[in-house]
Amino acid sequence: MTIPNKKIKKILIANRGEIAIRIIRACRDAGITAVAVYSEIDKTAYHVRLADEAHYIGPAPAKDSYLNQQNIVDVAKKAGVDAIHPGYGFLAENDSFAKLCEDNGLIFIGPRAETIALLGDKLEARRVALKADLPIVPGTDFDNKDLGHLNEKARAIGFPILVKAAAGGGGKGMRVVDSEEKLQESVSSAIREAGAAFGDGRVYFEKYLKDPRHVEIQIFADAHGHVVYLGERECSIQRRHQKVIEESPSPIMTPELRRKMGEAAVNLARESGYLGAGTVEFLVDPNLNFYFLEVNTRLQVEHPVTEMVTGLDLVREQIRVAEGTPLSFNQENIEPRGHAIECRVYAEDPHQDFLPSTGIISEYREPAGPGIRVDSGVVAGSEIVIYYDPIIAKLVVWGRHREEALERCERALTEYRISGLHTTIGFACSVIRSAGFRLGQYSTGYIDSAFPGRVFKCPQDDPSERAAMAAVVYDFLERQKVSLTIKRKSESQNAWVRFYRQQGFKQFDKR
Repeated sequence: MTIPNKKIKKILIANRGEIAIRIIRACRDAGITAVAVYSEIDKTAYHVRLADEAHYIGPAPAKDSYLNQQNIVDVAKKAGVDAIHPGYGFLAENDSFAKLCEDNGLIFIGPRAETIALLGDKLEARRVALKADLPIVPGTDFDNKDLGHLNEKARAIGFPILVKAAAGGGGKGMRVVDSEEKLQESVSSAIREAGAAFGDGRVYFEKYLKDPRHVEIQIFADAHGHVVYLGERECSIQRRHQKVIEESPSPIMTPELRRKMGEAAVNLARESGYLGAGTVEFLVDPNLNFYFLEVNTRLQVEHPVTEMVTGLDLVREQIRVAEGTPLSFNQENIEPRGHAIECRVYAEDPHQDFLPSTGIISEYREPAGPGIRVDSGVVAGSEIVIYYDPIIAKLVVWGRHREEALERCERALTEYRISGLHTTIGFACSVIRSAGFRLGQYSTGYIDSAFPGRVFKCPQDDPSERAAMAAVVYDFLERQKVSLTIKRKSESQNAWVRFYRQQGFKQFDKR
């Protein structure tokens, strides 16, 4: 595919929520018209109101709207856009959608379709990593139609093992298996989940590393042969194998380790012919040995962490690369400054194993102040529904050093006010305050080890306490209102009495 040298004037955002709003703002900064799409249930959503144009694409279920490739392309052509930005999730890593855009004369703001297909398949990505001389975790693939040799393949790696989906991520189709007795059931359920989530039920085995760190490298490549790494993000705080708190720089990072991991990521990008923004993910063991994990061929949820320490606008840079323009920076320009932390705020109940919490947000107030950034997709009155990912916002803080960032993060979390449903604010508060996190001594298993009873507490985010306080305040205001009404009525009556007396009405003389 040849990248056109074309100025983009109008972009359709094939997404919703906070990432759609993030892209809309980048378009505004660049003087580009932003076109939103929406499902039936999203017709009054914040991203729809913020965009320059908005178009309906189907019913609430994602498969009928945000995953309906043809509908989105038809709307894009009708709206006369130059390009489509997929954000993350939905169609962001779908090579057939990238190809459909190209076939219809639309610029897909992301890697080439063939690159997405290559690296989006985790088995193929492992092969590319080996060709690029990256260390990989021991593992094996197998034919899902022949499950008779599961035990043999697992024994060759050694328990515990990790069953992983070949296509996709976010913890879907992933199982940790510590014995042969659980292997068959775990593989079968992983195949079912992967098939339902990605339309591809292939899974494979990897050796399960005990207490690794999850560290990723942000890369950027243009069509002129420039490939750059923008430092790392520490992503080890996870629930159900999905990241929830990220920071940069990583507490374990050394300049030498950063250089080695960065160069390894660049080598893989060159080997795969990469274009645009992407992330190469690694596992790091307690001895600081790192192993290739996977590639995310899109903008990451946690990209603001890198933006805060580098000062770059990664979405704007994606657009520049899609226009055929060289990167606005080179490796020597990248000098990360300070420390950044991101806490994802989900509509979930941490005390119920992070089950989604749906409903209408009755109160919404974001924190503010020096070093505070909030990427949100909601306002008071917004509804969190069952059809989509329950992320509400991302709180991102910056400080001159890690301690200052931690202090600001804790303060910002306690300023948050979200009512009407459960959120992960209390969970994030507990993690930020915990001793292991403060010391930077944590791994991907930290939540289970540090909070075995799932006790997370942030007084300002306790629904029962807020409800009780709200009841007290309401009762007080009602009594004040009644008292004020009586007082005003009395004053009004007295005024009329004085008026009638002045007019000579004798019946008021006794009052």
